[in-house]
Amino acid sequence: MKYTRIPHTNIRVSKICLGTMTWGRQNTESEGHEQMDYALDQGVNFFDTAELYPIPPKKEIYAVTEEIIGSWFKKTGNRDKVVLASKIAGRADFTKYIRTTGFSKDSIISAVNGSLQRLQTDYIDLYQLHWPERNTNYFGQRGFNSQIMDPWEDNIHQILETLRDLIKEGKIRHVGLSNETPWGTMRYLEESKVHQDLPRMLTIQNPYSLLNRLFEVGLSEVATRESIGLLAYSPMAFGVLSGKYLDEIKPRKGRLTLFPHYDRYSSDNSTKATQQYQQLAQYHGLSLAQMSLAFVNTRPFLTSNIIGATTMEQLKENIASIDVDLSDEVLDGIEAIHNAIPNPAP
Repeated sequence: MKYTRIPHTNIRVSKICLGTMTWGRQNTESEGHEQMDYALDQGVNFFDTAELYPIPPKKEIYAVTEEIIGSWFKKTGNRDKVVLASKIAGRADFTKYIRTTGFSKDSIISAVNGSLQRLQTDYIDLYQLHWPERNTNYFGQRGFNSQIMDPWEDNIHQILETLRDLIKEGKIRHVGLSNETPWGTMRYLEESKVHQDLPRMLTIQNPYSLLNRLFEVGLSEVATRESIGLLAYSPMAFGVLSGKYLDEIKPRKGRLTLFPHYDRYSSDNSTKATQQYQQLAQYHGLSLAQMSLAFVNTRPFLTSNIIGATTMEQLKENIASIDVDLSDEVLDGIEAIHNAIPNPAP
């Protein structure tokens, strides 16, 4: 395994992070435990979850993923071997069953306490805001619509105050963003610069893959100049970059077969680009999955690459990508395809 550090800390994390969002829906508790056992044995010490998981969200299985992680901590006693990240759900119609969502003081405190109880731990190492409260572009929206009426009032100072107090209580150690824009990221960073008693956002968990490199437009400069680390999610583009959806017969248990409305990586151009990436990988004796993940692993602004799997075979291949070194010829080939079909998703 290879390791990095969460920026501005001494916390050493594996460059491969174990994603957990299928546990409790596509994976059972025992399968989740098996994945954690294997990942830890391979040197993966960084696990990411969220109160919203499993995905797709559903009232009846709300926060089951955190419960699965908590039961594993209780069974194994491995809490001290894991850097644990979780997230608070933002405001949205599909989260109304959780509580009064959004990032009010009471909501953040309630969310943290709920996660701690389910995770069976006294602290969360990295606590993230899952998506912005304001109207902006995330979850597959390509651009910002300035015509949308937005009732949001800037509460970023209050959010950071609440997170500061939770850090002082020892319930969380550090904080990060998710699905954020360059404006939102800088707004949080500037607030903590001006008010130095407030915590600094250290990471940003955004999509990044061969099919979606939009992080490079604006946010990569922020990440580099401000030293805020990318936690790349969907590096396999919902499994599209395994190549399994290129066949006429779709995999019966594939995520996009089960949940076809998650179509942000299924455009004609995405399929065309995936075909070309697969041909490039095959020419160089690589699997498309490992080439896709190894590419993300090379990015200079990356702190950790969040992989997810529904089978142990997938998990083993994904973790092993850390040992795949891409030649200049492969990287040049990737850039040629990207230049021809740039960011076909979302």
